[in-house]
Amino acid sequence: MRYQLGRCRDVWPINEEAGIPPHGWQGWPEGKQFALVLTHDVDTAKGQGKCIQLARLEESLGFRSSFHFVPEAYSINAEVRRYLIEKGFEVGVHGLNHSGNPFHSRKVFLKQMPIINHYLKEWGSAGFRAPCMYHNLDWIGELNIDYDASTFDTDPFEPQPDGVGTIFPFWVHNKHIDGGFVELPYTLPQDFTLFILMQEKDIQIWRKKLDWIVQRGGMALVNVHPDYMSFNGEKSAIREYPASYYREFLIYIKENFKDRYWHVLPRDMSRFWAKHCLPKNETLVENESVP
Repeated sequence: MRYQLGRCRDVWPINEEAGIPPHGWQGWPEGKQFALVLTHDVDTAKGQGKCIQLARLEESLGFRSSFHFVPEAYSINAEVRRYLIEKGFEVGVHGLNHSGNPFHSRKVFLKQMPIINHYLKEWGSAGFRAPCMYHNLDWIGELNIDYDASTFDTDPFEPQPDGVGTIFPFWVHNKHIDGGFVELPYTLPQDFTLFILMQEKDIQIWRKKLDWIVQRGGMALVNVHPDYMSFNGEKSAIREYPASYYREFLIYIKENFKDRYWHVLPRDMSRFWAKHCLPKNETLVENESVP
């Protein structure tokens, strides 16, 4: 990991080219300097058991986020989903079973697609994120989604390391039907990379990248996993890190960028982008399953 990190310093955690705004960019709503989107992938039943604690942590600081569950990897707790929705959080779909690459072959994807669409509709979800950040944007566009969040601006440590090279959302034209969807790349390093693989003991890299995104006026989108967090001051187990790191990060945002960030859920970001930043000659197709 350290050897790979040395080879990637020019593009990670910051790829300067990713800070270039899209053509014709008019800025964020309310004159805000940058956008803030908080997301969580819930990879395991253990992680699901920590979702309410994580939501309460965010709620206590005035934040809301999305939680993306894996429908067929563990027994989904309907009460957890109901709690999150009632408290103003968002629920999304994170693959189907979190094993393997769903885009390994057309056959594999077509087998999973109707089942994923079933859960998107059942949960009233607007968005999707593939396991391990695998992505094929042409195929993802066949899902019944408003947005996808399976990419990143730069992350050479992912199994499929091809970054999209931007800290802004972007529109993906659907080649199969009219319209398309909004792609929301994560733009801050994942917690697993920082605190589990690299064994970082502070949030310095998060702060450095966030400061740069703010300067460029981009979208700060982070993906944090409750699976790897330890709460209430408990000693972190192997492959865990203190939830206080994430709390410190949220406090850093509140204290250093007060009134300067536009904080929204992923579904709201996608609706804004589709409404105000839609390329010419594109057709916006609303997802009727989303309230």
